[in-house]
Amino acid sequence: MLVVADTSPINYLVLLQQETLLPILYERVVIPPAVSEELQRASTPEIVRQWVAHAPAWLTVQQPQQPLSVRQFPRLDDGELEAIPLAQELGASFLLMDDAEGREEAERRALTVTGTIGVLEAAAIRGLIDLPSVLAQLQATTFYASQRLYDEVLARDAVRKAKPPPDGR
Repeated sequence: MLVVADTSPINYLVLLQQETLLPILYERVVIPPAVSEELQRASTPEIVRQWVAHAPAWLTVQQPQQPLSVRQFPRLDDGELEAIPLAQELGASFLLMDDAEGREEAERRALTVTGTIGVLEAAAIRGLIDLPSVLAQLQATTFYASQRLYDEVLARDAVRKAKPPPDGR
């Protein structure tokens, strides 16, 4: 499975030291050059800049053939302008993106979008992380999501944990 990622999910997963979930969940992650550049800005946390400078083999950088125009989409940043068409061109299974306006444009283009919290929830479903503790770590960063979203995700996690295992034990 191949996914295309925007800046935010990569940034926060690296900060949480959960980036290794990506190849487990999705196998191959592609980012456009603008995302790579955003992850290397001076304002980006050092741990993220170092990670990108020594990116793992499962992460590749690829230029989209036709990035979106900033004139046509002035509310999208450079990473989103490249990630959306790249996901379309590659037929990505998912586009990893947190920005609401970017997600709306991607969904208008029939892309399946999930964000940082969606990646973490997928990992929790597979038993790879303890979702409440990782979400608490996420809330301690500059990541923004509504309290309602956190509450909904934690409620689904609690329901999953309350169900008996499929083998009846």
